[in-house]
Amino acid sequence: MTQLAFIGGGNMATSIIGGLVKQGDISAASINVSDPGAEQREKLNTSFGVNTFEDNLAAIADAEVVILAVKPQVMKDVLLPLKSTLEARQPLVISIAAGISMTSLSSWTGCKAIVRCMPNTPALLGEGATGLFASDDVHLDQRNLADALLRAAGITVWVKEEAELDAVIAVSGSGPAYYFLMMEAMISAGQKLGLSEETATKLTLKTALGAARMALEADVDPAELRRRVTSPGGTTQQAIATFEGAHMRDMVEAAMRAAYDRGAELSKELGDD
Repeated sequence: MTQLAFIGGGNMATSIIGGLVKQGDISAASINVSDPGAEQREKLNTSFGVNTFEDNLAAIADAEVVILAVKPQVMKDVLLPLKSTLEARQPLVISIAAGISMTSLSSWTGCKAIVRCMPNTPALLGEGATGLFASDDVHLDQRNLADALLRAAGITVWVKEEAELDAVIAVSGSGPAYYFLMMEAMISAGQKLGLSEETATKLTLKTALGAARMALEADVDPAELRRRVTSPGGTTQQAIATFEGAHMRDMVEAAMRAAYDRGAELSKELGDD
């Protein structure tokens, strides 16, 4: 049985652990989690039966896979005290932190087999979308294992270049917030048009869910779905024309470009070899 160690037991780690335990492919007894918070450790142990530790070194002692789930800003400080142990054991290292490059991870851990991945918050519901990139030293079995671990929280997509992870951040990593903003705007507009907040909220959220399911299950792309529900001269056409007139596509592209650029900036700011 593969021994896993999570460094950090926050929301994203919890979502992956929950998915793994639910699937049953990896037993709770083979999962170690270290976290500085006693309350969080107790919650993880009670909810999933995993082994919890305050000490990171104790958590990784027998690990074949070490999943780094701490904030990017503290990653270096967390890893350097573990470097001698990690370098000697050479586990597969999986990082779910944005902005920490392969070069930095290798320098701070002394490990060769590293996978960087970028999950998003719907992983908390098992509906995540994760982009992954592997170093050249990750062999096929390790790649498949990393894929299986992240699929416990949703779908996985592998990219060929590390720089593509910044694009993953722009699309799916930050993406949920774009949709939340659209929901906010629709709820507000619905209220201004005379609906109660409760009614506007219910209609908006169910519409978002329904549209997403249609797009996922349809045999055509979203552009064709949009055309099919846009009758010439109708209400939807008027709304779409207003969006297009306000250059909505350009605005979305500019926003995603800003997220992409910030991801690249974080790599430079947080990386330190």
